[in-house]
Amino acid sequence: MHIHTNRLINETSPYLLQHAHNPVDWFPWGEEALQKAKKENKPILLSIGYSSCHWCHVMERESFEDDAIARIMNENFINIKIDREERPDLDSIYMDAVQLMTGSGGWPLNVFLTPDGKPFFGGTYFPPKHAYNRLSWQEILQSVSLAFKQKRNIIETQAKNLSEKIIQAGFHESNGDISSDNLFNKENVEKIIDIILKSADKEWGGFGNAPKFPQSLSLLCLLRFYHESGNKDAGKHALLSLDKMIGGGIYDQIGGGFARYATDDKWLVPHFEKMLYDNALLIIVLSEAFQLTGKQRYKEVIEETMQFIHRELYFKEGGFYCAVDADSEGEEGKYYVWDYKEVKSLLGKDAEIFSEYFDIRPQGNWEEKNILRVKEPSERFVIRKGIEEKSLGKLLISCKKKLFDERTKRTPPKTDDKIILGLNALMNIACSRAFIATGTEFYRQAAVKSMNFILEKFSAGKNEGFYHSWKNGLGKLPAFLDDYAFLIRALLELQRVTADNDWLLKAKELTNFILQNFSDQDSGLFFYTNKSQADVIVRKKEIYDEAQPSGNSMMAYNLYHLSVFFGQDTWRDRSYNMITSVSKMMLKYPVSFGLWACLFQELIAGTDEIVITGKNAADHHKQVLKYYNPASIIISSGKSDIDFPLLADKPLKNEVLIYLCRNFSCLPPVKTTNELISLINKPVQPINNF
Repeated sequence: MHIHTNRLINETSPYLLQHAHNPVDWFPWGEEALQKAKKENKPILLSIGYSSCHWCHVMERESFEDDAIARIMNENFINIKIDREERPDLDSIYMDAVQLMTGSGGWPLNVFLTPDGKPFFGGTYFPPKHAYNRLSWQEILQSVSLAFKQKRNIIETQAKNLSEKIIQAGFHESNGDISSDNLFNKENVEKIIDIILKSADKEWGGFGNAPKFPQSLSLLCLLRFYHESGNKDAGKHALLSLDKMIGGGIYDQIGGGFARYATDDKWLVPHFEKMLYDNALLIIVLSEAFQLTGKQRYKEVIEETMQFIHRELYFKEGGFYCAVDADSEGEEGKYYVWDYKEVKSLLGKDAEIFSEYFDIRPQGNWEEKNILRVKEPSERFVIRKGIEEKSLGKLLISCKKKLFDERTKRTPPKTDDKIILGLNALMNIACSRAFIATGTEFYRQAAVKSMNFILEKFSAGKNEGFYHSWKNGLGKLPAFLDDYAFLIRALLELQRVTADNDWLLKAKELTNFILQNFSDQDSGLFFYTNKSQADVIVRKKEIYDEAQPSGNSMMAYNLYHLSVFFGQDTWRDRSYNMITSVSKMMLKYPVSFGLWACLFQELIAGTDEIVITGKNAADHHKQVLKYYNPASIIISSGKSDIDFPLLADKPLKNEVLIYLCRNFSCLPPVKTTNELISLINKPVQPINNF
């Protein structure tokens, strides 16, 4: 029996439901709360987080469950809770505000707004008691409330100025003296790679110091540059980074899947939450790495990560959940760490080898517990220990299963079971890429099932667009730019793996919807929110590729490839203009523009347009996929099709003909995949193992 229940009880977000029994009188974001703030002339306390956020849980336990603190909040503020994954648009705006005010940001994000929604003060986590020169949450509440009552004019001016700065802090499109003639050249690609590698940790992989994030898009950029140019430094660092992450504690050695980031520079100690988007992006990178190198460990990790996702983040009708929490039983990482004696008891005579391989120590390798990691590659380990690699492999599989079975008896972390359109589209792309890399039919079937689920459940109706979030049979909230952009890319990838060109027609339809509802005509970029959305104080244009690609970089990629499929010159020109508009920043900060940089490489190197016609075109289409060629599109058909210029002028015969084209100019056709690959002819030197 709960003593308190607030309005969040009617929400579907696990994060909001976690706060439904706080003594705080929480509102969800909406007209009721916003109008109440205006009517009662009270400031708004906006608190933003997400269900797998460790410090969000901590602040809830310390402050939001405290009756005395709740009383102060209820008397002086209109309190609104937001799940950042449901409202990334609001999260982005108010995160900008806090970063402008304090120089940093994060979650939980706590922002104080005027009754009309303008921010004037904020921060992240606040402790329950004054400590380390930090005011307590209670002191913050009292100070802000007093200032709002006694210094209202100052606060209103501050809020107005800050709101203007948020608008100004948005992207400036001007690129000064960078012209297209000076931009699109190989020297600028090399400059991007050089800058990325300057921030590379040459010993442990990744970029910069702790905390370390996977930076999947930068790794993808390096892999593709190596493939295109043969630059070994780029290839080596990408593979070093993947190897160190795979061997580290950021990778779940027992159950598969990657945590969000590592708190140290050696990838040992993760922030234990597992996000769908991180795992999807890493599957994409690993799939390309496996195609490029043939290294079996990459295939194994793809399979293990896909197993984790389908075991813990899969909705039976075809969707994927958002995340698995970092905490269980109120303790971060408790589900994943091991005691040496426990491992020894479970594994018996095999414990010694297993423990040495995974760095399991009597004293622990982290806070007297053990996070499993691989410090020494297996090929070196077996030589040092004088054992056969096959024997080690069998032992590790057997022992990992015993630990996995034992772990399932523990209290598991909670799952955030929202199904978000953009995240599902990213996972859909990952399924397609995993199929291309491994040939495992299950992955292609999963992509088709997932796409059918998305198109059925997320559609808001004819000409009404899509929903952003779906749960319990209901879609909610209008979709954002990245939802649509990722979905279009997923459709393009699905056409690539199925040879079904109907997916391209759906992608074209959605692209026209974006052009009508998200375009900024002045810059050629796209706003994050639909033009009909009225509950934000500013329409932002997101351009940075951070934990996820930006909607704008993905749309630039989509427009470019769709322009080839459909012969739309205006779409191609817009893609070039978009990348030109971000070029100054991309050339200066390429680690924050990873997908833009991948597109930039392709625009300069050129795209292989592969056209397959004939009775058995689809079979040859599948064979072509096995060849690693990321800067390419493939279209095949056994019939004439006026929708696609690449097919329209090709003679139809029973025999298969394969054309290699660039800019709609095709070489004479060949009849086999091997002949096609000879035409493409992009040999690179293999990277030695290290």
